[in-house]
Amino acid sequence: MEFRIADTFTDSLAKLTSQEQKATKTAAFDLQLNPTSSGLRFHKLDRAKDPNFWSVSANMDIRLIVHRTDTSLLLCYVNHHDDAYNWARRRKIERHPKTGAAQLVEVRETVEEVIVHQPVAKAVPHKPRLFAHTSADDLLAYGVPQEWLEDVQAATEDSLFDVVEHLPQEAAEALLELATGGTPQKPKPLPDDSDPFNHPDAQRRFRIMNNVDELERALKYPWEKWTVFLHPSQRSLVERDCTGTTRVSGSAGTGKTIVGLHRAVYLAHLYPQANILLTTFSPPLANALAVKLERLVGSEGALKDRIEVKAIHDVAQELYTATHGPPAIVDGDELRSHLLATADQLCPGKFAETFLWNEWSEVVDPWQLTTWEAYRDVPRLGRKTRLGSRQREILWQVFEQVQQWLKAEDALTWAGVLDQVTNDITSAGDFPYTFAVVDEAQDMGVAELRFFAAIGTQRPDSLFFTGDLGQRIFQQPFSWKALGIDIRGRSQTLTINYRTSHQIRASADRLLPSTISDVDGNQEDRRNTVSVFNGPAPSVEVHDSPEDEIESVGEWIANHLTMGLQPEEIGVFVRDRPQLDRAITAIKAAGAMPVELDDHIACAPGRIAVSTMHLAKGLEFRAVVVMACDDEVIPQQERIESVADESDLEEVYNTERHLLYVALTRARDYLLVSGVDPASEFLDDL
Repeated sequence: MEFRIADTFTDSLAKLTSQEQKATKTAAFDLQLNPTSSGLRFHKLDRAKDPNFWSVSANMDIRLIVHRTDTSLLLCYVNHHDDAYNWARRRKIERHPKTGAAQLVEVRETVEEVIVHQPVAKAVPHKPRLFAHTSADDLLAYGVPQEWLEDVQAATEDSLFDVVEHLPQEAAEALLELATGGTPQKPKPLPDDSDPFNHPDAQRRFRIMNNVDELERALKYPWEKWTVFLHPSQRSLVERDCTGTTRVSGSAGTGKTIVGLHRAVYLAHLYPQANILLTTFSPPLANALAVKLERLVGSEGALKDRIEVKAIHDVAQELYTATHGPPAIVDGDELRSHLLATADQLCPGKFAETFLWNEWSEVVDPWQLTTWEAYRDVPRLGRKTRLGSRQREILWQVFEQVQQWLKAEDALTWAGVLDQVTNDITSAGDFPYTFAVVDEAQDMGVAELRFFAAIGTQRPDSLFFTGDLGQRIFQQPFSWKALGIDIRGRSQTLTINYRTSHQIRASADRLLPSTISDVDGNQEDRRNTVSVFNGPAPSVEVHDSPEDEIESVGEWIANHLTMGLQPEEIGVFVRDRPQLDRAITAIKAAGAMPVELDDHIACAPGRIAVSTMHLAKGLEFRAVVVMACDDEVIPQQERIESVADESDLEEVYNTERHLLYVALTRARDYLLVSGVDPASEFLDDL
């Protein structure tokens, strides 16, 4: 007998208390081990629209709703007795007449039973129907259930989300894409004699549990649906037979990291002898990946041992140490001081301090330019400031002396460590990893990409990148192709946003252009991204003083705590450390306790997370406050004033916009953006 679990079951399980969840899981395991046991207390739901719905008692009050046939058993829903029965009486599982996919359809009968029944066009006749020019046959081909066709045809801009929340995922996503001007791809229909549960759209909501370990993983973290259920577009990328280096892009919340995690596990299953690296640019993000991987693979210890999860600098340090001993990494502040002192000695006042440091950290060091000829001839990709040959000669004298100083100190930069490790791999042909899956790739630097390029020489599918050019906040643009990584024709964009409400996503998207290109001309189109759920519009407030802002933010946080949000479901972000005190004071004014995040401290139960925007990467909260968005704070005045050439201003503004975008898109349901008059010019865009 096939044993399946539905995503509606994990959704409902997550809403129960811990004791209720424990009883539910025990019943679920008993069902899997012996689905015909007389001790399970099956009860047929006589008034249900689907004759195959049964209830199973987890305790005196909790009921599991299961769909049982002679050959299969499907866990559908769990709740308290009356709520569980009411849910089942309004649902049925059926094969879609067009696509052939198994769907869990909400039954549409009377106004009392289903919220959205009266065609919206009658209630709001002055609003144009969104799908007036889409035929009924096309709507059905997108997966719209037959009995919801009338409501879909009557939907307007105001009622769209009220309708789609009752529809299967593929239909909801297609309608949202149509409504925003896109042309969704129609699901490929299954042959009439095939199993409807084998359709890709059915597999995103119904998954076979082959053993107790798989069921345990599915039930252990019910809110982490991605461990079991994947969108067909995500699954196709995970299981793709890549003919070359592949990059998966998409705006915040589209599931890029999830695809990367599943790709690493898929490769580990497919190639049992392979060593797999799952990496990103920072230790906190690597730690978050490790936690997610643990939830994904569960007790498959051998599998987990073959997937190494580390930040890229930790990888480089480990590989370097194995061959050369521990590297002596130069302190960044000490290096900068020595660079400026050398320049002051050789060419006092000729170059701005910021320009000198940027030229070293963005050109000379990452590209590991060790000769005058190499510096003279290097393409200055990502650097807009023009330099004459005489200027370069003077600059090289400075950089050459800095390199001699590093050598005398037996010290290395991280770029130097990576360069040595890359050279070791290339010369010896001894590869530490068969595959590398790289998350947040847009913030990897030149030296890191050169290392990955060396790994990628083994086989066409060795490299798999995920990232979003719109979230690039740490790196200047540079050419991947120049380093041997060519993704042309193999860059895929995810367009379904699962994390952020339509209103928050639409507001944040106004900060960025609709399309973003990298240096090699690869383009990321953000226009067709749709969010799968609705929510309140974000609030944007400009206050007369910091004290007024603190009071208002404190009230906003207190109100949301009163609404039932837990402190750990709220995050507060500011541009830089000088604004942290305002954020902490606002949290305390709400009667809550803050936890200040850094590279080592993560979110804590019972506390509201507060940090700078740079540390927001990889985080997610139900409610977010982005405060202290004042003029000269974002974009940061110090960065603007340090620009040596006006042509570099564009890059400063771009990364500042990206930074604010990252902070805003940490929010799932609620967002408040605030500042003090005069406020940041970016708030006008929101």
